[in-house]
Amino acid sequence: MINTILSEIFYCLIGVIFILVGIRALKAQELRERFFTAAFWFLMAAIFMIGPYLPPAVVGAAIVVLAILTGLGKVKPGAGAGIDPEKSRREAKRLGNKIFIPVILLAVSALLAATFLPFGASNAIGISGIIALIVVFLAAKPEPQEPAVQGTRLMDSIGITGFLPQLLAALGAVFTSAGVGDVIAGAVSSVIPDGSRFIAVVVYCLGMALFTAIMGNGFAAFSVITVGIGIPFLIAQGGNPVVIGALGLTAGYCGTLMTPMAANFNIMPAALLEMKNSYGIIRAQAPVAVLMLIFHVVLMYFWAF
Repeated sequence: MINTILSEIFYCLIGVIFILVGIRALKAQELRERFFTAAFWFLMAAIFMIGPYLPPAVVGAAIVVLAILTGLGKVKPGAGAGIDPEKSRREAKRLGNKIFIPVILLAVSALLAATFLPFGASNAIGISGIIALIVVFLAAKPEPQEPAVQGTRLMDSIGITGFLPQLLAALGAVFTSAGVGDVIAGAVSSVIPDGSRFIAVVVYCLGMALFTAIMGNGFAAFSVITVGIGIPFLIAQGGNPVVIGALGLTAGYCGTLMTPMAANFNIMPAALLEMKNSYGIIRAQAPVAVLMLIFHVVLMYFWAF
């Protein structure tokens, strides 16, 4: 019960940030799409804050509206969504390496909370965020409103990219329930010769990488591709399921390195760093990802059988 209550509190806090972003959009007179942008953020806030209490059809209709607004290009960041270079340099000089303390503490406290507290992994992230925020006030001594102002600016800058991970993870669950794995198994059975372990390994690793690239989520791809290829063509031929599962998942991560659909890894950092080429991170990672995928094929072939 306490886990559910805590989750609702954190979702409501996220919803408050979305409301602030919507208000920020309404105030941006220079933003032509400010009313559409504000509607997007207010709808997101409603889904996060009161979604569980709304009929599923209403939530589904709201998501369709969000998709339409996004597809029509009506969701835009405000003119002040970027970082003020002068202020950034001034604060960096003032804080020095102290700025990394909350960042490191965020990761460490999330791990400790997820491991030792009975609140679940999602709530552990929220708890670690509160701890890091307290440390920010102690170390950086910002103005009381600064975290909310900068958090709103950051969310405005990231925009719709920030929602891709959870949407793609949900898509993986839908694919699994719809039996996509069985369809893939039927299609692959005509490609893999009977008893050819090497071809099966190649198809499995490539399938994991490609499907992860399409969905942007290795965990979502894993259930579909393992059901469709891994179990019938590798494990059924005597392959070690532990080795196949572990290497199969990390083979999918090779696809993560090469896709804009993995927005939290590839596109969001480019937005945060304000890179001129939004695909610059992918271009740098792609050669390493291809090399890693080749090694996965070799390792799985020799270790799994």
